[in-house]
Amino acid sequence: MLGKHILVIMAVACPSYAFAGAAERGEMVFKKCRSCHEVGTFAKAKVGPPLNDLIGRVAGSHANVKYSKAMVAAGKDGLVWTEEVLDQYLTRPRDIVPKTNMTFRGLKKPEDRADVIAYLKTFLSDEIIVSASNDPDVSPDILTIAGDPEYGEYLSGTCVTCHQVDGTDQGLPSITGWPQSSFVTVLHAYKTKHRENPVMQQFAGALSNDEIAALAAYFQSVP
Repeated sequence: MLGKHILVIMAVACPSYAFAGAAERGEMVFKKCRSCHEVGTFAKAKVGPPLNDLIGRVAGSHANVKYSKAMVAAGKDGLVWTEEVLDQYLTRPRDIVPKTNMTFRGLKKPEDRADVIAYLKTFLSDEIIVSASNDPDVSPDILTIAGDPEYGEYLSGTCVTCHQVDGTDQGLPSITGWPQSSFVTVLHAYKTKHRENPVMQQFAGALSNDEIAALAAYFQSVP
């Protein structure tokens, strides 16, 4: 369930998102964004955050990025970057977050916005794509818990008995570098038994919301 912030956005924005974009064209359109944002294997924060694994991320939540107070507040109010919300934001950013530091005026052509979104989706991990499409929504109150990465590292011993802390895939998906919202969503899907792995159900079921947030903060911070 999305927070009231997104409900307001959905009510006032038009037209609704309905285009299937082309990633190849989106790469060309994204050149307008590159002065402030990077995406790809070696993407890092510039003026704005890197845009890997953007779909499903809570606004203003990427680690080590200095956001405007308005963007952080929007995330705490429940603003999550779904495809629909991105389409609205890219139309005219300040209609969605009025006091954002982002000065970009927007993409007026619906096909340009759809193409950019399709391009950004090519930088999602498979597990995050599954999470975004099939896992139940998590309350914004849970998604916006500020996890303690040091505590998360302490808790991570069980995780790294199977998953590689360096992010390599050795038969199991990497869990490093995920946006915290996606990590939290997946663990809650196991906690509520929407995902069927019994080992993960037992592990996630024993964690508090704060502990899940701490693990999410730690694994996002791992280089």
